[in-house]
Amino acid sequence: MEKEILTKEIAKKLMEIKGEARGVNFKNDSEYVLLKEGEQGLKKVEKELEKLGTPINYKEIKNTDFYPVGLRIISLLAIKKVLSWDDREIKKLCSFAVGVSLIIKLYMKFFYSLPKMVKMSSKIWNEYFTRGVFKVVDYDEEKKWAILRIEEFNLHPVFCCCLEGYLGNIIKMIVGVKEITCEETKCFFKGEKNHEFLVKW
Repeated sequence: MEKEILTKEIAKKLMEIKGEARGVNFKNDSEYVLLKEGEQGLKKVEKELEKLGTPINYKEIKNTDFYPVGLRIISLLAIKKVLSWDDREIKKLCSFAVGVSLIIKLYMKFFYSLPKMVKMSSKIWNEYFTRGVFKVVDYDEEKKWAILRIEEFNLHPVFCCCLEGYLGNIIKMIVGVKEITCEETKCFFKGEKNHEFLVKW
């Protein structure tokens, strides 16, 4: 029998995690669900969240307000559970979020090159989360690759595939290509100290 990914007990523990996430994260979740599953799909997710004792009315979420980071995890897990989505769809959801984010688009005015991103990477991360550190470890523009690291953000494995989508699309927008790959090469949940991602284009 497959292990339950989200129960009341799991949700309660997740809500105890310290840190906050900007409301725009939740808005992006709801927009992608609406795009893929329509209003009925979003209602299913909200019903599940209410059943878990962690209700979210996505329409009432304010983009610039901060909410418990544990609730952000619960949102992703509820979507995954209720809609029977796999990790690939969660990765697409988080990739989609970058494309529609006004904050990201504003920063793109400065992020027109990888060197600029190296200087500003932590700043943009802090626009979305009150915990965690985003670093560009190394990159080679000629050979077309970059290694990105997320430190102090070991919250839940659901974020691993989410970050693949998120970070991959950020680099894609910066370097201006149509195709890109982003793969997690080091993972806290597999015995490493941090999460590292190899991006190729």
